[in-house]
Amino acid sequence: MDLRQMEYFVALAEENQFTRAAELTRVSQSGLSAAIKTLEHDLNAKLFVRTTRRVELTTAGRALYPHARRLLAEADAGRDAVTATVGKFTGSLRVGAEQCLGSVNVPELVERFHRRHREVEITFTQAGSGELLRKMRDGEIDLAFVAGTPETTDARLRLTGLDHVTLATEPLVALTPPDHPLASQKSVSLEELQDRTFIDLDDTWAIRVVTDELLAKRKIVRRVAFTVSDIHALIDMINRGLALAIVPQSVSRKAIAAELHTLSLIDERDPVWTVSAAYAHAERGSALMREFLSLIEPPR
Repeated sequence: MDLRQMEYFVALAEENQFTRAAELTRVSQSGLSAAIKTLEHDLNAKLFVRTTRRVELTTAGRALYPHARRLLAEADAGRDAVTATVGKFTGSLRVGAEQCLGSVNVPELVERFHRRHREVEITFTQAGSGELLRKMRDGEIDLAFVAGTPETTDARLRLTGLDHVTLATEPLVALTPPDHPLASQKSVSLEELQDRTFIDLDDTWAIRVVTDELLAKRKIVRRVAFTVSDIHALIDMINRGLALAIVPQSVSRKAIAAELHTLSLIDERDPVWTVSAAYAHAERGSALMREFLSLIEPPR
């Protein structure tokens, strides 16, 4: 067993799906599948039960999981301990992130940065992308992990005047209760959402801004009957059969959304959700920001 195999195993155990696990570990699905098969061969045990929609841990897989997690945590801690002795950083870094970015676990990055550079005063703020970009332009934060779409014309989500790097993209989907009138379909056109009842986040969050803009451009009327400020509350209300929502695809893969129905969105240009790291042009703090961003593994 090697660390890479353990990383693939843990990602698949937590995501229950090859597509998402491959995205998180930045490897092809065929590469991930081959690595899992090799691991199962080396251990002479089946670690996963595969179905058409999900993969689940076997008894052997559940036995391996906590050890694999500890092994990865110890490897990260070892690398961070060595890094802390090689290069010393001082100063402060103010980081902000929108919740549920899917492909980027910002609190985990904050923890790793803090372990490596304990002399740096790091602070973290969670807010909607529009609010984070406003705070950045006002000099209140240094680095923001934000979301939106490349086509947005809403000034709150525009990255104009800021440096940024795109970290991940994924499609938007419709998420409905299992007994919803649209639940018999695999996909839905935007026009079919006319006059439907929605659950959504408030307009400080990127998904609300993007959805409002997406439907308004096509003069599609929707009724937002339920407004929440937390993605878990949104999923809970869909689970209770109250309405539907448009969300990034990664939200539909959460364990608490397992019983919900996901429909792809049909459009002449499929909506794409983009996650970016944005920062000001100023040189102040640029070394700290580069060090923080270096914790994100580049695509292979």
